[in-house]
Amino acid sequence: MATKAKKPARKRKTKGKAVQRPRPLAFLRRWLLRALLGAAVFAVLVVLLFRVINPPVTHTIWSEARRLGGVERSWVEVEGIAPVMLRSAVAAEDANFCTHWGFDMGAIRAAIEDGARRGGSTISQQVVKNVYLWQARSYLRKALEALMTPLVEALWPKRRILEVYLNVAEFDEGVFGVDAAARHYFGVAPRDLSPRQAALLAAVLPNPKARAADRPSAALNRRAQAIMDGAALIAQDGRATCFEN
Repeated sequence: MATKAKKPARKRKTKGKAVQRPRPLAFLRRWLLRALLGAAVFAVLVVLLFRVINPPVTHTIWSEARRLGGVERSWVEVEGIAPVMLRSAVAAEDANFCTHWGFDMGAIRAAIEDGARRGGSTISQQVVKNVYLWQARSYLRKALEALMTPLVEALWPKRRILEVYLNVAEFDEGVFGVDAAARHYFGVAPRDLSPRQAALLAAVLPNPKARAADRPSAALNRRAQAIMDGAALIAQDGRATCFEN
C-alpha cells in the first residue's frame, strides 16, 4: 500500500527584537530628574551639617579677609550672648522672626510699596545668603535663596538661626560676629552687653561700613532708642519665645 509523502514542516518565522529608536527627550528628562534629586539631597545634607557644625567661613568673610589682609572674628555660642542682644537683633532686622516660616510677606509688601528703598529680607534669608550664597544681587542668587530658606527654617530651630546670624554678620569693616563686635566697640564680652550697647550694635547692621556703634550720629542714636523699645516690646508680647530658653 502506497504511503503519502509527508510535507516538510514549515519553519516558524522568528520575530526579531524591534529596534528601539533613540528618545533624546526621555533621556534628558531622566537625567534632569536625577540631577534635581541629587541637588535636593545635597542641599538637605549641607543644611543639616551646619545645624550642628559652625560654618568655618562665608564668602563675604573670605573675600574681606583677602581684601583687608585679615578680619576680626571669633565664634560664640548663643548661651554666651546677652539675651538683650538677641532681642535687639530681632527688633532691628525681623520683628516677626518667631511667627514666619522664612519669609515675612507683610515686610515684603511694605518694601515693594516703598519702592524697594528698604529691605524685606528676614534673618533666615540673610543667614542663607551669608552662609551658603554670596552678596551680589542676581536672579540666580534670589532663586537659590528662596529655595533654601524654607529648608533652613524646617531643619534648624529658630535659636540656631539667630546664633548663626549673629556670628557671621558684619558689624564694621573687617569685624564679623557679635563677639568681635562687642570687644571691638565696647571692650566687653557679648554676654555683658547692656541694652543700649546691644541696640547700637543692631543699629549698624544694615550699613556696617558707614556706621560706628561707639561714635553714633544723632540718627543712629534715634535708631538705637527705637530698637531698645522694640526689644522690650517683643519680650513682653511673646515674640521672643522661639529663641529664648
